[in-house]
Amino acid sequence: MKAIIDRSGCIGCGLCADICPEVFQMAEDGLAEVVGEITPESEAAAQEAAESCPVSVITIEP
Repeated sequence: MKAIIDRSGCIGCGLCADICPEVFQMAEDGLAEVVGEITPESEAAAQEAAESCPVSVITIEP
């Protein structure tokens, strides 16, 4: 599985990085970025991060 962020819509709230730091982090420009693959161990947290995104810019793909 992999995560994709539409950075053009990201508001930089940091929620995804707080929920799943193994996959998401905040870049120097203040927007979220994907930094890792989704592993079986991080799958639930990555999905929670995507569902919690207030602007719905995170997609999880198989």
